[in-house]
Amino acid sequence: MRGNDVRDLVRDKMFMGMAGDETTVTVKASNEAEAALVGSEPDTFFVPSYVGQHGWVGVRLEHVDAAELAELIEDAWRATAPQRVVKAYDAADAG
Repeated sequence: MRGNDVRDLVRDKMFMGMAGDETTVTVKASNEAEAALVGSEPDTFFVPSYVGQHGWVGVRLEHVDAAELAELIEDAWRATAPQRVVKAYDAADAG
């Protein structure tokens, strides 16, 4: 990541990052999800340079609502976190 970029990690693995200018977010996604998002809303979603080919999707913040962004970030976290951590989170959330 560059200078003032923000990264979020789970168990030392990155699942999202925000550009230093706060205009875009990049989230971990399956190649299928990336293709579906970019194909359906190319003004909002894009294939980021360098990491796009490795299962990441870029999100232009001016075009996405907070609920959809939160869902994308949670999906990215769930795809990155160990299953036991996800299960513990779900158990705490349910109880």
